[in-house]
Amino acid sequence: MTSENLTTNEELIQPKTRPQWGRIFVWGALAVLLAIVGLALLRNQQGPVQIGKPAPDFSLTTFEGEPISLESLSGKVVLLNFWASWCKPCEQEAADLEEAWRFYKPRGDVAFVGIDWTDTEPNAMEYLAKFDITYPNGPDLGTRISQAYRTTGVPETYIIDKQGNLRYIKISPFLSIQEIYNIIDPLLTNP
Repeated sequence: MTSENLTTNEELIQPKTRPQWGRIFVWGALAVLLAIVGLALLRNQQGPVQIGKPAPDFSLTTFEGEPISLESLSGKVVLLNFWASWCKPCEQEAADLEEAWRFYKPRGDVAFVGIDWTDTEPNAMEYLAKFDITYPNGPDLGTRISQAYRTTGVPETYIIDKQGNLRYIKISPFLSIQEIYNIIDPLLTNP
């Protein structure tokens, strides 16, 4: 055998290296998936939004088709109430929330916004009619708003001061209209 034949035979024995795109794709997809899971776990460990910090902005289209955002309510005390038509504890506070809204509405410096969470529009509209709720309400499409506020269920209420900072979180129904007044009134007298 000549040396030329050895070289040729050695080349045949050694496999040619080429990129294995399938493996690269699988490892890349796995890395992206792990990053998403890691971010979700980090978000869950952060807990609820913090009192004294800026409230997360939100955009909502009401059932009447009107757009509302936290930015558009700047300079007002905002009561943001998460509810659902199927939620029995939500019914306990519905009349008090409406009565408080009617009390504060003429002032012009308080806004109530209802966020309908994981509900159907017909059921939500029936609920609003049943309790004669007149403050703006709309669906939390894709649960974007509840995710931003890191809600844990309904009812939950977030009260935001005139500067846009979260001042109070209520994770249960209000027990009386006086409880609502006791939270909002100090925010109207103290800048």
